[in-house]
Amino acid sequence: MDLMDKITSLAKRRGFIYPGSEIYGGLANTYDYGPLGVELLRNIKNLWWDYFVKKRPEIFGLDTNILMNPKVWEASGHTASFADVVLDCKECRIRTRADHLIEEHFSQKNEEKKAEGLVADELEEIIKFEKISCPNCGKLNWTKPRKFNLLFETHIGIIYDQKDLVYLRGEIAQGMFVNFKNVINSLSPRLPFGLAQSGVAFRNEITMGKLTFRTLQFNLAEFEYFFDPEAKKWQDLFEYWKSEMWQWTIQVLGLNESNLRWRPHTDEERSHYSKQTEDIEYNYPWGFKELYGLAYRTDFDLKNHMEKSGIDLRYTDPLTGKKFIPHVVEPTFGMDRSLLAVMFNGYSEEGEGAKKRVILKIKPQLAPYKVAVFPLLSNKPDLVEKANQVYSQLAQDFHTAWDDRGNIGKRYFAQDEIGTPWCVTVDFETVADDTVTVRDRDTTRQERVAISQLAKYFQNKLQ
Repeated sequence: MDLMDKITSLAKRRGFIYPGSEIYGGLANTYDYGPLGVELLRNIKNLWWDYFVKKRPEIFGLDTNILMNPKVWEASGHTASFADVVLDCKECRIRTRADHLIEEHFSQKNEEKKAEGLVADELEEIIKFEKISCPNCGKLNWTKPRKFNLLFETHIGIIYDQKDLVYLRGEIAQGMFVNFKNVINSLSPRLPFGLAQSGVAFRNEITMGKLTFRTLQFNLAEFEYFFDPEAKKWQDLFEYWKSEMWQWTIQVLGLNESNLRWRPHTDEERSHYSKQTEDIEYNYPWGFKELYGLAYRTDFDLKNHMEKSGIDLRYTDPLTGKKFIPHVVEPTFGMDRSLLAVMFNGYSEEGEGAKKRVILKIKPQLAPYKVAVFPLLSNKPDLVEKANQVYSQLAQDFHTAWDDRGNIGKRYFAQDEIGTPWCVTVDFETVADDTVTVRDRDTTRQERVAISQLAKYFQNKLQ
């Protein structure tokens, strides 16, 4: 079983990720987060917000609506340019992105080829030359490649023929651009400053699996960093945020630096709004693919919204009175991809046979449960009562798991598998002296700690 299969199995079995609508046969490219997955994702989001927003006085948070006036997407260029090239297998009727089909084909030959951004004719030529067959049925019988818009359409209104067309947001950036003037009026921030938010976006994408790497609904976190291009060089800000993004990835998420790289976008694949884009790519089981992106969007968005809305979105320098449209550097973070990378990065196995244990070696700050509490024996009322007291005490400060099933060894292994950093066992010695055994997930080392010192002990560990 390869790493992808192991993570897929672990994710479902232990409650990290479930297939969407599974009892009805599922819905392609949709997943639900289970009890442990939602905690891991929330921890990632909270740490991101703490690192990039709360600790930076010049960055302000927003939470904008999923539905927006469709003119927003016309002004941003998404209705015209937000499209992928797809093709259908005439035999099994599966639909796939042409660039992903080509990249996967070369990946299986241990070659790397970027096809994103190529036009339909170029993609078709490669598919014919390489004789790339359908990954589902194995036949070579494709339709001609054609463009497919990624925006999800829906309608608002109660009368069928009077419903208005709207879109589910294809990115979360536009909500920040259209609120730029509101924030200026409310807070009067000085440039440079950023607007940040974390939330869901939707793209009507055709994907070939790989769990939550690419889905119809996904979680993003990003900010627009506005600045005066005459006062600051965009290249300097670009390099600064590159450094900050890298530090976040290796220090906060704890990803192995050897599995990460920066990759600049080619002119063909770069988005219509960007002058320069680079991605942090993670080495997933299927190769290096995008984890985060950094783009210099120039004044594209504010300028277009100003032209299309007729509202003055210029910034007025309070010292000089100069009016101008700020430029933007945009760091973007995929939260679902972060979760996947954390799980791939942390998965480890030790021992063999009955002694084999699976460990999710993730940073304690990310772990769904920080501590697990056990009574040594579940059929001893005095131990259970004391363990419940310890659990109640720790649960005030830490997300704490309770487990009294099976033997102590199996409980340890079960917590190792979901990434719980420490296990607390209440035994007969506890009843006598109010100390407990604390076991470390990664080293399995055990030590006695007084119950009165447990909260401080774990707080120090988590700093």
